[in-house]
Amino acid sequence: MKKAFRFLSFLIIFLIGFTAFAQDIKWDKNGDTFYAVVKNEIFQHSLPNTVGEKLISSAQLSPKGQAPLSITDFAFSADGQKVLIYTNTKSVWRLQTQGDYWVYELATGKLSQVGEELPESSLRFAKFSPDASKVAFVSEFNLYVQDLTSGQISMLTADGTRKLINGTFDWAYEEEFACRDGFQWSPDGTRISFWQIDANQIRDYYMINTTDSIYSQIIPVEYPKVGESPSPARIGIIELASKKLTWLNIPGDPQQHYLPRMEWNSPEFLLVQQLNRKQNHSKILGVNVTTNVANLIFEEQDETWIDVLSSWENTYGLTYRHEFKWINGGKEFLWFSEKDGWRHLYRIDLSGKVTPVTHGNYDVINLLHFNEKENSLYFHASPENATQKYLYKAKLDGKGTAERVTPTDLPGTHSYVISPSGKYGMHQFSNSFTRPASEWISLPKHQPLDPSQSIASKLPANQGAKNVEFFKVNTADGTEMDGWMVKPKNFDPTKKYPVLFMVYTEPWGANVKDSYGVGRNRNYEGDMAADGYIYISIDNRGTPAPKGRAWRKSIYRKIGRLNISDQAEAAKQISKWPFVDPTRMAVWGHSGGGSATLNLLFQYPGLFQTGISLAAVANQLTYDNIYQERYMGLPQENLEDFVAGSPITHAKNLQGNLLYIHGTGDDNVHYANAEMLINELIKHGKLFQFMPYPNRSHGIGEGEGTIAHLRMVYTNFLKTYCPPGGR
Repeated sequence: MKKAFRFLSFLIIFLIGFTAFAQDIKWDKNGDTFYAVVKNEIFQHSLPNTVGEKLISSAQLSPKGQAPLSITDFAFSADGQKVLIYTNTKSVWRLQTQGDYWVYELATGKLSQVGEELPESSLRFAKFSPDASKVAFVSEFNLYVQDLTSGQISMLTADGTRKLINGTFDWAYEEEFACRDGFQWSPDGTRISFWQIDANQIRDYYMINTTDSIYSQIIPVEYPKVGESPSPARIGIIELASKKLTWLNIPGDPQQHYLPRMEWNSPEFLLVQQLNRKQNHSKILGVNVTTNVANLIFEEQDETWIDVLSSWENTYGLTYRHEFKWINGGKEFLWFSEKDGWRHLYRIDLSGKVTPVTHGNYDVINLLHFNEKENSLYFHASPENATQKYLYKAKLDGKGTAERVTPTDLPGTHSYVISPSGKYGMHQFSNSFTRPASEWISLPKHQPLDPSQSIASKLPANQGAKNVEFFKVNTADGTEMDGWMVKPKNFDPTKKYPVLFMVYTEPWGANVKDSYGVGRNRNYEGDMAADGYIYISIDNRGTPAPKGRAWRKSIYRKIGRLNISDQAEAAKQISKWPFVDPTRMAVWGHSGGGSATLNLLFQYPGLFQTGISLAAVANQLTYDNIYQERYMGLPQENLEDFVAGSPITHAKNLQGNLLYIHGTGDDNVHYANAEMLINELIKHGKLFQFMPYPNRSHGIGEGEGTIAHLRMVYTNFLKTYCPPGGR
């Protein structure tokens, strides 16, 4: 069995992907043991050994007379003696954050359900108290706690509704701040802090289901559009012994700021981040919960916006949570800032003193690990090439310069998960021609624990043809943009080929990365290169590449203009390449890429003859306030920027061929965008093709046959109006 698990422990990484695996493993407090689910059983794996053993079997997780629980997630109590099993889940917006919870006791083998008397699959974010005697959770917008000895359930809040949300968040907070889990135990277990979101003043957007009944069904979503005040948020403290509730005295108008972070520092003290509505003024407040007095610890302002989180983080991870990284016995925390022009780490003490930790002309992509005893920290960065990613090490006291740890013989994208002790790490590598491979390594020497399972040993089998070419395009003002290109198979430089551009262009995503899978088109039925297309993508200014603050923030108040002019200028240059057919140039994108596709067709008519736009924001005034106001300001102050950057403003200029696709059940980019744009195109006599997908959400993936149908529609349109092959 141990040999079998040795194989499975590595195989599972390939099967479910490095990011998912990294999220699913749970580290033991000793720092060198982790736990992971393999075939619906929990295994324990102690490094540096590469052999694991079964800790909890499916049989042990089988309620009496029932099939084994299907494990979606699990968590250990602080003493390591109990395990909380998350199962029977269903989605709330993007993720499966609602379900059932069971407690398994390792010593006795007892398995019991939490909140059994509450509706099935209604529990969210259950977590043990520090002493493991209780479990707190949210159900139907209210907060509960259950005593595990007596089984008694106490309701801590009773006013929760769809519009008054306790212990979790509304649509906008979840989507744009990755805020989902909305409560925390105090370190001594005597209190619980939680968010309450008041969406009563937020108007509903009504999605309409017309397929599941002979009468239409209305699905309301509380959704604050750009220009609308935020849902007021406040933080409450519940004393468990007395059930006394105190609302924190946080200064300012709750309708004009956000509270995206909150965390306990001690049983009497917690930190709260407050962000103004424009998201360009961040404050860290320290709150004494006994006196209910909040004091300013640190603040930062920016001319554009301040990132609460980065798109480099796994913000769609099931267990993702904003955390303060505490050091010096809780007297300091680590914090990211771009105040010197690059994304760097700083130490901030509770008096507000700021000490730089990393420095130089590069971005710290994300923090992986820090060790105070060894005065060290590990992070991802790529100072030389923004399309790649490597492991770096620096000193926690800020002295000296960062050193690259990743070997130099494997250019591409490297990702790491580092054990709490800092002695070991899970390392994944891929590039455009190398399939992902993973290995366990020792640090800081970066040596594989098992040479037979090392990345180096797998390279011959994992490397394929180098069919992706990376290139650079310079704009007229000297800005350098990265791009990639896949040429047709049997490429003949004497012929001219059609080009398809894939675009996203907004601050939430970059396309040009030296990683496996780049250059593939998920919507194309067949092999684009074999059919004779050139496939290209370029990252314009404003995309979240590790190129410094000026690169990323240059798009402020210019979405729909700067990103579009950058892409158009690059396309004009590429149209002059000797092997490119300028009469067969097409562009496509999804979401923000769909918006960019429309803007490129409308603002630069004739440059592209064909466009395919999916789930596009046609009118920036229809999108949510947190995202759009972060990057564009307030429409009450600069409405002209929203209008100028919206595709609907320029729809009258359409030339060529447009395929427009949208899901009618899209809770993110609402279907109203489609009908608004269609009306505008009709008004100006523009011919186009439209493909609505009933009740499909933003990803347009639900429903039998949907993905296959979308690929057929997409591919047929592209081949019809931008024929493949060299001429």
